Amino acid sequence: MSNLRANRIGEQMKKELGDILSRKIKDPRVGFVTVTEVKVTGDLQQAKVYISIYGSEREKEETLVGLAKSKGFIRSEIGNRIRLRKTPEISFEIDEAIEYGNRIESIIHDLNRNE
Repeated sequence: MSNLRANRIGEQMKKELGDILSRKIKDPRVGFVTVTEVKVTGDLQQAKVYISIYGSEREKEETLVGLAKSKGFIRSEIGNRIRLRKTPEISFEIDEAIEYGNRIESIIHDLNRNE
């Protein structure tokens, strides 16, 4: 039962984080960010936010720094939007799955072109 609730809260957080990151964050270091997944622990104390960042490696690093600096503001916004006893502690991680999928697709495309 707790896992189902954690998944529901994760989906709600994903929706709200997308809105917060696109409209509320004014930090110039935070570039084009997409929230791909939010995993919330069963006790609702921790939330791991997977993000996809468009840009070079340097821009990705700067975006992570900007998000780390904005973590308190983001957490308070989530607390205002989602009614929970305690807002989960947020950590950001870059989601490598999209880049990995693009790399595999380009390899398959190259193999098919060489045949």
